[in-house]
Amino acid sequence: MRAKRKIVLAALLAAAGMGISQVSAGEMTLVTWGGAYKASQQEAFVKPFIAKTGHKVLIEDYSGGLAQIRAQVKTGKVTWDVVDLELQDALRACDEGLLERIDAKDLEPSSDGTTAANDYMSGAIDGCTVGNNMWANVVAYDSTKFSGAAPKTIADFFDVKKFPGKRGMKKSPKANLEWALIADGVPPGEIYKVLGTPAGIDRAFRKLDTIKPYVVWWEAGAQAPQLLADGEVVMTSAYNGRIEDAIGREKKPFVIIWDGQIPVFETFGIVKGTKNLATAREFVRFATTPRALADMAKQIPYGPLRKSALALMAPDVRSRLPSTPENMKTAIPINAVWWADNLDDLNQRFSVWLTR
Repeated sequence: MRAKRKIVLAALLAAAGMGISQVSAGEMTLVTWGGAYKASQQEAFVKPFIAKTGHKVLIEDYSGGLAQIRAQVKTGKVTWDVVDLELQDALRACDEGLLERIDAKDLEPSSDGTTAANDYMSGAIDGCTVGNNMWANVVAYDSTKFSGAAPKTIADFFDVKKFPGKRGMKKSPKANLEWALIADGVPPGEIYKVLGTPAGIDRAFRKLDTIKPYVVWWEAGAQAPQLLADGEVVMTSAYNGRIEDAIGREKKPFVIIWDGQIPVFETFGIVKGTKNLATAREFVRFATTPRALADMAKQIPYGPLRKSALALMAPDVRSRLPSTPENMKTAIPINAVWWADNLDDLNQRFSVWLTR
């Protein structure tokens, strides 16, 4: 795990400008992913929250997982307040009693009065955490590599005869098993029913066998677009934000295939036993308003999980987000509970499969 960095955002100027009493100002620590993701939350959530409330917010980077949260709660030495968690980890944390409860009724409704519970996408509120955005596992290709028909589906990704060339894939069973079954003809809504049987898992690995000799494996998110840019692969699985960044900032001729995208929800959880509970709840309410979520999506192409937030965005921005109805048409609804229960076993099997 890389070294953690703390960034303290001072509230003094905001407080002076708004007449906020520093005596009443609180303090909290937000723990989140680094890089452009953290920067987007800093601009969309943290700075406006400080300006509005006068609270002090510290931002700390981490690399995911629950080990540090478990240790803090177990020892009673809680130093983290609000943590950005992938839904899979959020569900486990909730089951283990590591998080405070979050009531959907305490979240801000949309401007037309729609409650947060009815405004959020299904599965984005679970009682312990509340969603803030979603990114997606997608397939992307270099448009200069195909002079005729271009790939459009997950099945095309697995078709090395029709679309020859190397493929990039993340070195993980997650997403790859789902895509293998999609390419083998399983409807999106039946993926986890099939994976729920030993025969179904065998079927997914057999489909992966057909593409294995053509795969260049990657592990860090930045590697996927780099493989495309270097011409090492003609198609790759990737995180949608990485590809969008390469398209927008570097002007790369890449195209995202939204077919079979696998969304991943990011959520806010409040660590059990925090001494800054009131401030943490205030922050979560602020950071999950439709306006704040829309502002984050303008900073980074991850989709807000509230429908009303999408309505606040310009069409050209909205079209690049994974959470729009158009891009979600053939999405695979990831089963975070299933992965939470099976990830360890499948990681082991995947590692053995790689060596065969």
